[in-house]
Parts: sequence; C-alpha cells; structure tokens
Amino acid sequence: MTVLVASDLDRTLIYSAAALGLTMPDPVAPRLLCVEVHESKPLSYMTETAAALLTGLAADPAVVFVPTTTRTRKQYQRIRFPGMPAPYAICANGGQLLVDGVADRDWRRRVATRLAQECAPLEEVRAHLLSTADEAWLRKARVAEDLFTYLVVERALVPDEWVKALTEWAEARGWTVSLQGRKIYAVPRPLTKSAAMREVARRTGATTTLAAGDSLLDADLLLAADAAWRPGHGELADAAWTAPNVTALAAAGVLAGEEIVRAFAAAVARESGR
Repeated sequence: MTVLVASDLDRTLIYSAAALGLTMPDPVAPRLLCVEVHESKPLSYMTETAAALLTGLAADPAVVFVPTTTRTRKQYQRIRFPGMPAPYAICANGGQLLVDGVADRDWRRRVATRLAQECAPLEEVRAHLLSTADEAWLRKARVAEDLFTYLVVERALVPDEWVKALTEWAEARGWTVSLQGRKIYAVPRPLTKSAAMREVARRTGATTTLAAGDSLLDADLLLAADAAWRPGHGELADAAWTAPNVTALAAAGVLAGEEIVRAFAAAVARESGR
C-alpha cells in the first residue's frame, strides 16, 4: 500500500506572519518553527507540533509526501521542511514536476503541448492584464515559469468589478483567475495540480491519494483526491465550497495547518489498518 499526500503550501501547511491568525492570548499561543527565509528574513512558519507530525508522516515508508504549490521552483526551494527532502514536488500549479529537486523535462514538454492546444497564449493574457490594470493599485506584474502571470496589488483599491470582468474575459480564453491576498493570478485552465498529482501517483503506484488546499486553484486537486481537506479560511472557505470527498475544517490560520497534518496522519493510519 502506498498513500500519496499532496498538499498545497501557502496558507495550507505554511503561513506568513500576516496569515498566522493567532487569536488566542499570547501565553497560550503555539510555538512556531520558521520553515522559510527570504532575503535574510523569516517568512513562513508552521507550528512545532505540525512540523513534528509532518516529519513522521513523510518518513513513513507507506507515504509519498508531495508538496504542491503555485510557487515557482525558485520560490519553492526556499522552503525547508524538517526531515528528508520530498522525492517529488509539484510547482507552478502543476507546470513543473520536480524529481529529487530536478525538473522533469518530459512532463514540462507535455504541459506545453496541452497549453498550446487548449487555451489562449500567455502573451495575450499578460498584455490584457497590463492594459486594464490601474497604476493606482498595481505594484508589480510577474510571469512565472513562462506558464502563467500574476499581479501584486493593493487589494483594498482593486475594484470588484475589474476582477469580475477579468474573470469573464479569461474564462472565455481558457484561463482561470484567482485572488489570493495581494496577488491576482491568471492561470491556464489546463494547468492543474491534479494532473501532476495523477502523474506522481502513476509513477509511485499509489493506491490512495490525500490532498489539502485553500484556494480556487486547489479545487481540482481536492476533487481528484480520494479524501481531502480545506481550512476555514481562503477562497474556498469564503465561497463555502465543498464536495463529497472534502472535509471543510472550522480551524483557520496556522492551527488549521496543524489540523490538516493530523488528518493526513489519521487517514494513513486507517488505510494501513494501524
């Protein structure tokens, strides 16, 4: 028996200081472990309990732990989970499959072929974003891995009508729009975490797949898993989104990350009859 555990990272397993959601009194707040440093500053955290649980889960010979993220490879490689590095990682929302830290070229070629056949080109979408965005709230525009694009914005200043119009425009061209904190993502609809998860399951012979995520870009991943969880925050929670195989957790913030790892461990134990 092999259980594949594919989990989104930001605001699912790991949390920035702004996303921790520590609402309890300071003396009873959980101890935190920094798992990412960027430009010499701590950036992302887990609770120490979640980190210990994840270390045990990833070390289980029956488990293949697969970090699954919209981050680029460079952004993902800043993260340092305790324990051994994951043998597989899914980056760029499924556009890059890392095997022992190295990008799989065959997978990247397959992704490129599908995108060329099924959706409008990146250049068209990026040009539309830049031509319609307002300098009053646009801070940065980025292209990730030559696969998708995103804007960094002052969220409070972005008109809801602009986001709605962009969503409709993108959908007609085979793209998906996702608003996550200060970032507005435009991602090709065929570029999915679920496709990459299925490929890892095929390669590893996984008999069961578990998943977790918080955003619209994680929905396909959760639906493709045998069992999945979402935290009580994020795009999916805001939309009250769920599915028969998805457990909607009440916990939000970094404690939701801890609860998700507990749920993974409990599911693995059930599958193995422990």
